[in-house]
Amino acid sequence: MTDFAGSKPAAAKGRAWVLAVLTLVYTFNHVDRQILVILLEPIKLELNLRDSQLGMLTGIAFAAFYATLGIPVAMWADRGNRRNIISIALLIWSGMTALSGLAQTYWQLLLARMGVGVGEAGGTPPATSMIADLYPPEQRATALGVYTTGIGLGIMAGFALGGYIYELYGWRVAFFAAGIPGVILALIVRFAIKEPVRGGSDATVDHGQAPSLGETLRFIFGQSSYLWLLAGCLLICISANAFLVFTSSLLQRTYALSPGDVALPLGLLIGGVGSVGAVVIGAVCDRLSKKDLRWRPWIIAACAALALPFAWMFLRADTAGMAYAWNLVPSFVGLIYASIAYTASQELVQLRMRSFASAFMLFCLTLIGIGCGPWIAGLLSDYFAASGSERPLARALEVILLFNAGSILCLLMSARRYREDAARAVANSRAPVAAA
Repeated sequence: MTDFAGSKPAAAKGRAWVLAVLTLVYTFNHVDRQILVILLEPIKLELNLRDSQLGMLTGIAFAAFYATLGIPVAMWADRGNRRNIISIALLIWSGMTALSGLAQTYWQLLLARMGVGVGEAGGTPPATSMIADLYPPEQRATALGVYTTGIGLGIMAGFALGGYIYELYGWRVAFFAAGIPGVILALIVRFAIKEPVRGGSDATVDHGQAPSLGETLRFIFGQSSYLWLLAGCLLICISANAFLVFTSSLLQRTYALSPGDVALPLGLLIGGVGSVGAVVIGAVCDRLSKKDLRWRPWIIAACAALALPFAWMFLRADTAGMAYAWNLVPSFVGLIYASIAYTASQELVQLRMRSFASAFMLFCLTLIGIGCGPWIAGLLSDYFAASGSERPLARALEVILLFNAGSILCLLMSARRYREDAARAVANSRAPVAAA
């Protein structure tokens, strides 16, 4: 059953500490992903790979396991101890990252990256569910914005670590340096944070059973605002991850730079500026959403529209300095879609559907966005190269921007019923979902 404790949410002792640890876990999550991105060019040369193979390594090989396993892990998280799940997952993906450094062939590296995906499937769904139980709705986008800075911090650390260690010791040692510290952090998660009370931030204490998979899916598919927001974020994710994976390679090829040359500026730009943007825009979103929840999808749509012309000019910059300058705005707004998507996945469903709703969002974004975005860009680059284009990778990324443009319409559609669907989620948390 779900008990309502009154109008004031339950106190969340030590929630800042839990949020900090979970953000650090999410940072390690992205260090282990982005260490590969900054090293793509030397790996391509040593293993004699094509861009489509690089897209497979950074995309679908990782995403297929990450996305698919996220669903059963989330169902487990809605029933079990989320802290323990995160600790086990972190241990697995950190170990597989270290093993990536031992790969001697493309297929060995592919298998290692699949293993990273297996581990990382247990990270985000239980973490976002825990954060939603620690922070009330009016603070949730800010809290999840802080959590989302793990993406930017991970990119920054992964790029800087990978570029620096590559210059000194080569790309294999970089994977060891990225993976081994995660084992220590897994122990900190297990023994230094507590599992929060479900519903504690929503003035409820939940003691009931989680709805069945069928009940959960029927409820989610009845929330049109959730589905439209998912579609919009999915299109942004395809574009964002294609750019994230291939920006380093584009700069190195276009301006004759090395991984060490681009590591720090790109890390600060995409990771540092992106992290600041996630927190600042998340706070603005919470402030505006107190008056009208439709600001959730409206803000993502505005950021997508703002990023488009700057991303186009980045692809046509004459110098590396101008490329970095044009990329400032896309980097600042580039992470906000993820934090607001996670916010929506928590407030548009019932309490014991939150981990699953987050995992379902993550499943779609990962499998199609993270999985297919880099792969599509790689295939397009190979096509333009075969057609004789002088800058095939830049041409491919220009096409990818069409996905970003299409997201705006979906997000505006999400806003139409967002308030009503959020109210329906709250109302249905007061009673069991009726079987269809």
